[in-house]
Amino acid sequence: MSNFRSPRQLLLYLVHRHPVLILLNIGLGFSGAVFNGVSTALIMPVLLSFLGQPIALEGEVPVLRMLLSPFQIDGRPRIALLAGAIILLLLLKNLAGYGNALVAGSLKRILTNDLREQGLRLLLEVDLDFFSRTGIGDIVNRLNNEVSRAAGAISSITRSVTVVITVLVFVGLLVSLSWQLTLASTALLAIVVLVNQSSIHQAKQFGKQLSDTSKQYSTSVLELLSGMRLVRTTATEPAAYEKMIRLIRDREQAEFRTQAVSALIEPVNEMAGVIALLLIVAIGRTFLAAQLEAFSAVLLTYLFLLFRTLPLIGQLNNARSQFASIAPSLEIASEFLRRDNKPFMQNGTLPFQTLQTGIQLRNLSFIYPGRQKYVLHDINLDLPCRTTLAIVGASGAGKSTLVDLLPRLYDPSEGCILLDGQDLREFDYQSLRRAMGIVSQETFLFNASVRDNIAYGCPAATDDEIIAAAKQANAEEFILQLPHGFETVIGDRGVMLSGGQRQRIAIARALLQNPPILILDEATSALDTVSEKLVQEAIDRLSRDRTTIIIAHRLSTVQKADQIAVLEQGKLVELGTHQSLLAEQGHYARLCQMQFTEQFAQQFAELSQPNHRKRTANFSYHIRSLLNIVIGSLGLIVHEVVQYPEEQQEYTETAYRSALDLVKQLEAIEEHS
Repeated sequence: MSNFRSPRQLLLYLVHRHPVLILLNIGLGFSGAVFNGVSTALIMPVLLSFLGQPIALEGEVPVLRMLLSPFQIDGRPRIALLAGAIILLLLLKNLAGYGNALVAGSLKRILTNDLREQGLRLLLEVDLDFFSRTGIGDIVNRLNNEVSRAAGAISSITRSVTVVITVLVFVGLLVSLSWQLTLASTALLAIVVLVNQSSIHQAKQFGKQLSDTSKQYSTSVLELLSGMRLVRTTATEPAAYEKMIRLIRDREQAEFRTQAVSALIEPVNEMAGVIALLLIVAIGRTFLAAQLEAFSAVLLTYLFLLFRTLPLIGQLNNARSQFASIAPSLEIASEFLRRDNKPFMQNGTLPFQTLQTGIQLRNLSFIYPGRQKYVLHDINLDLPCRTTLAIVGASGAGKSTLVDLLPRLYDPSEGCILLDGQDLREFDYQSLRRAMGIVSQETFLFNASVRDNIAYGCPAATDDEIIAAAKQANAEEFILQLPHGFETVIGDRGVMLSGGQRQRIAIARALLQNPPILILDEATSALDTVSEKLVQEAIDRLSRDRTTIIIAHRLSTVQKADQIAVLEQGKLVELGTHQSLLAEQGHYARLCQMQFTEQFAQQFAELSQPNHRKRTANFSYHIRSLLNIVIGSLGLIVHEVVQYPEEQQEYTETAYRSALDLVKQLEAIEEHS
């Protein structure tokens, strides 16, 4: 993949990428110019012959003598032959123009697709840090709009070259007819070019404004669509509408200014051309009055050629103006496709098969690019194969960052991660990531069918395998209740499903992949009790006989882990089992204390809700959860985590009152059963 350090390098790349099409485009333009020039030069002599004025070859200028020499026959056949030749030349000219337009259109489409493919490849290879520093709307605008406009630069250049060739052909004919008149014409038309220079400069400025407003508009549209729920719940639709209307109008004004400047060039050129034409007639009459009658055919041919040349000058100026308006997009596209100023991860060469002994973290530290504070600092731990490690800690402790290093979404700043004693960075990251199943709190689902979402990453999966994965994830029941079962399209990000259903789809996806390493990042933290139970059961099946890493906010979900790692401000402060960490009376014990009252109140409130008969199926799960919390509270006292007598008395009374309330609720439920 090429690296573009400047717009010039991008242009050279585009030229070298498809030289045949570019040369064909220019060749057709040159052919059309020749056919156009010759047919134009022959029109006036034919008209004069048709009107009865004889054309003597001996008295004509060399170029006319050369063009008319093949038609040295007398009478009407000569006129008919000349007319036929003109029609044939015009036909060839239009065929060449048609072919030129087709090639130019194909060239732009091919170059646009080429640049977009390079942009997509870059986005799939660049580090995630690039996306954190660049807005998604900006990326979409560059990939869709700016790249397309940049590809149009080659079309603008080839069109300019074609017009220049045509102008040169006509100028050559004009010089051969009268170099004196051509010199005067050039001086007059040079003034027109200078006048247009101001318009071209404005076109470049307005083109930059158009790029900026397009970027703002694309970014705002994506933000609005992504945050539509927030807009609705905060009743800010009018403000959002007004903001988008302003951006639409700003973009429309920038586009109008660009078009207005380009449209101004043609009438200015036409007026200047007519004035120049009249001046040429005056000059010809003044300086060539003595030979006017003999020179009439030449003068009329000259004026006709000049009249046909003037629109070409306008087209050339239009092409220059268009290129000037495209120039900002060319700069943006070259910057977007540039690789040496973006972070890329060095890929390893070893294919990763499976985990045999375990995962080791050695002196692991990490700092995000451009930051000064370490997110992780000097972490050392071992995770044997087919065991479970739970990572807990307050928000911002570095838990998610730690698990992001395992699939090489980022590389360690210091230290290393070893898989079976081999540095993680030596493995090919695609094979490494295929060996890891990741289920996070914010599950991403595509706007596709349930089947396609489960099979994502496993395109060769059979229907039986997909259904089996859905069963193991406790997802088959609700899937079959959807309008079209597994073929139901679930909307953007799975909007048609609940949070628990989306999580079970993600778990089914991970089960289908059958990875040896499993990462669960807050997979149940945002679910209600019923959904959490179903998801937790699916997770238990998924993590069986796998090396599992769990990040959990609810400590009740990590108690069965073989190891619990406690992070605080990026440092590993405690490591052990649930019971051993409680006995240490440290950070983990304090986290348990903090969650006790909150979790108990939440679970108890759920049991107190109406329609309790609908909750009977999950009743035992609620009771176990409540009793675990009560037992955990008493465990803090038994293991002397709570040392002060006042605190011990407080927790004892809380547990006693909670137990009494639980008994009362059980009695109430029995009475209504």
